[in-house]
This record gives sequence, C-alpha cells and structure tokens, in this order.
Amino acid sequence: MFLYNAWYVAAWSKDIGSAPLGRTLLNEPVVLYRTADGAVAALEDRCCHRGMPLSCGAVFGNNIRCEYHGMVFDPAGGCVEIPGQAIIPRSARVRSFPVTECDDLVWIWMGEPSLADPAKIPRYPWHKMWPYKSKTERIECNYLLLSDNLLDQTHGAYVHKSTLASNVDAYERAEMTINSTPDGVKFIRWMLNCVPPSIYHRAVPFKGRVDRWGEFEYVAPSCIMQFTGARDIGEGAYENDARDGGFGLRIFYGITPETEHTSWFMWSTANSYRQDDPQATQELFEEIEHAFKEDEDVLVAQYAMLRRLGDRPLINIASDGARVQARRALERKIAEERGIPREDVVTLV
Repeated sequence: MFLYNAWYVAAWSKDIGSAPLGRTLLNEPVVLYRTADGAVAALEDRCCHRGMPLSCGAVFGNNIRCEYHGMVFDPAGGCVEIPGQAIIPRSARVRSFPVTECDDLVWIWMGEPSLADPAKIPRYPWHKMWPYKSKTERIECNYLLLSDNLLDQTHGAYVHKSTLASNVDAYERAEMTINSTPDGVKFIRWMLNCVPPSIYHRAVPFKGRVDRWGEFEYVAPSCIMQFTGARDIGEGAYENDARDGGFGLRIFYGITPETEHTSWFMWSTANSYRQDDPQATQELFEEIEHAFKEDEDVLVAQYAMLRRLGDRPLINIASDGARVQARRALERKIAEERGIPREDVVTLV
C-alpha cells in the first residue's frame, strides 16, 4: 500500500544527465533526464504510440525522442513532433511528474500534481556542510521493512558485531526518548559508558569508554535522517548536549518503493571529523556499506519468510516503539489520502 501524494527520492542529482534513466517507482515506469537548460524532467516511461520505453531513446535539447518511430516529447509530456506527420493529435502525450532538486537529491511526486508543494520536502543541509559519499541500491524487500530496520536499532548488537556493535549490555540499558511529529516520529537513543564500536575507534582516538547517541527522524512515507556519534565519557555529550567533537556521523536515507516487493535504497554518509581528509570520508562510507550489506542479508531473508508465511501473526516488543509510531503516521496519511475512516484502516504490521 503506497502513499501517492508525497515526495519520494527518485535519484541522486549526480545520476541524472542527458542520457535517459529508466526507473520503476511505486510500480510506475518513469524516465528521468536532464534538459539542455539543466532542469530534471520525469515522464511516464512509455511512448503513447506503441509502448516503447522512452528510456531507450535519446535527449535532444529539452525533449526526449522515442527510438522506435521517432516521436518527440517535451518535459510536460506532450508530443511535439511525429516524423512524416504535420498534425499531432491532442491525445499524443504521456504523463509527466513534478520533480524538484534540492540538497543533491531529485525528488518526485507520484500523486496529484496540483498538490505537489516543494516546501514539504524534508531538507538536508548536511550534503553542503559536511563531506559525504552516496549510493543507490535495489533491495529485494518491501520498503516498509527498510524503515522498520532503521527505527529499531537494538538489532545492532547481533547483526553488526563486526562494525557498529558496542558491548551487548549497553543495548539492554539504553535510554530512549520517542516523540511523535505531524509527519512521523523522532527519537534519540543513548548508550552511556559503553565500548566504542570498531568503526568509531578506527576513525577517532578515544581514551576509553564513550557516551554514544543515535538520533533519528522519520518523515512519512520513506525518508529517515540520522545523527549518530560518541564522545569520551565526562565530556558532556549526554549531560550538556555537547555533541560537537569526537565521532560524528550523519546518514540520509531515501527509501522509495520500486514495487510491492522491491525497494530503492538511496543513502549517504557524512563525517564531522577529519573533514579535510578524503580518506576519512571514504573509509566511513566503506564501513557503513559493509554494515548495510549485513542489514540487506537479514531483510531479504526476513521478507522471503514473510511472503511465505505472511498470514501468521507477529508480535511487538519494547524496542518497537518508534517503528510502531512511524507506521501509524503513514497509516494516517494513507487514510486521509483515500478518504478511509480511521477505524477501517488495516494496520501495516
């Protein structure tokens, strides 16, 4: 079940050039390309003549040409040229989608175009403020499982033993504060007086144990922003909110459904430390990339089992608090979009 009247990450800005990029988003085939004047256009990836993917075509100026019979479409989806034919039928057009670029991301609106307000796009200034690296991955699971995984960090002690894990007891005594927002949920999780993960210790020289935090904001339907870090105990990270210094990591997650069963996972890592050292940024990215591969292995196995035995009930435990609030926020938005009475909404377990 998708929310259509919302902004989704379609791609990284750097990935859109004059060559068409075909990508399925919310079950809809879309072609993205950059016009001669630098703007990004997004059209239905289907020529209205014989259904040839426009992503197999070529860009000329601001327009895109189908490579089957040469029909040319403008960024609004209208056909502007038919070879050998002077009259162009009014029905010769394809759907266009509102797109906006900000913070090195291309956002797309898959719902009613008149409702597409760029002011509602979650802003992420850290792509301009900190050095970062990014990646796009296609994951074989429903998009909701990706956000579920990120919003329940207790899995780190077991899934990420070689990368992100601290001592197991630090997870068990973690302090967590959760707050609902109009568009989702925010939470901060503190692990005090714990052993720094190997990824932290390799990046920053700590004296010993640290106070470690993980701050997350989920914006429905599928955007998460993370600020994670650690400082030596006694430096006031927890007591005084003095979180500058030590190890600081910000991660952006754009989680966009490809289909009901597959997802686009577009993420970036940015470092607060050694910012004039490109090797630090590269090493951090590679460490997180390895950790996300550990997550992917879990999610793919989990989703395969859910599809096989999906009618069997699942339970929630204490660590599901943020995840449950995120699901409720998405359910509320879907219900409002479709005019469904709240009591009739099926819970997205």
